[in-house]
Parts: sequence; structure tokens; C-alpha cells
Amino acid sequence: MFVCRETLSALTHKGHDMKANIAVVIGSYHKEEGQQMLDEVRDFARQKRIGITEERWVHGSLEQPLVLKQLLSDSRVDGAVALGIIERGETKHGLVMAHAVMDAIIRLQLEYMKPIGVGIIGPEIFPSQISSRVKPHALSAIEAVVEILEHEKA
Repeated sequence: MFVCRETLSALTHKGHDMKANIAVVIGSYHKEEGQQMLDEVRDFARQKRIGITEERWVHGSLEQPLVLKQLLSDSRVDGAVALGIIERGETKHGLVMAHAVMDAIIRLQLEYMKPIGVGIIGPEIFPSQISSRVKPHALSAIEAVVEILEHEKA
């Protein structure tokens, strides 16, 4: 059987040399935790050889869908990661916000047919619960995107 050099190279590096690009949107309301989440995403992307075309800080989670739409419309972007925290407040505003943001993110995935990993902690999370969830949520978000991209590139 004859296999061309490019095909052999693709088979040999399958899953290790993705050549995919993502964008990352981070809520700045919890800046320190957002930076920790971004660092986790950067580390994993580097390990998987995923390029990060843009990192965009926004005020909070409500601004994320608009910026995600702008970024996903770029043909160089294969997927995205949304990072942030919606903590528990005195009213149910965070819960309503989270539902609206998640609905918009799911619609964007379907509109652009590009995966978006959601690493938005909450809603209804207490401040004492945040620190232990920062890195795991960020890692889960990028793992979800990479899993889909690996399947598409296979």
C-alpha cells in the first residue's frame, strides 16, 4: 500500500500536532482568578500545540457572547474558551445571567459550528468555593474544545 508523505505525517502525529487555533475570552471582574484560569488554558494549549489567536478580557460574563461571536467569525479561529466567575449575590441576578450566557454560548456553537469550552464558575458560588475550582474549570473548558477539535481533525 502506498501512503504519501503528508498522510503518513498526519497519521504519525495524530492528536499531537493539532495545528488548530482558539480564542480565549476572560471576565475581568475577578481579575486574579481570571489570570490563573488563563494561565491554565495557555499551559494546556502549549502541551497540545494549540495556537491562541487572541485573548480578550471583558468586564463580566454578560459581555462574553458578543466578543465570542466576533472572534468565532474569524476563519482562523477553530474554537474558543470562555472563562469567568458568576458568584452568588443577594438576588437571583447571577442565576438569570448564567442562563442567558449559557444559552447564547450554545447558540453560537451551533451557528458557527465551532466548539466553545465553558470555564465560567457558578452561578450561585460562594467566594469561599472559588479558589479550589479555578484551575479545574479552566482545564475542563479547554479539554472539551480540544477533544472536539481532535475528532474533527482525525
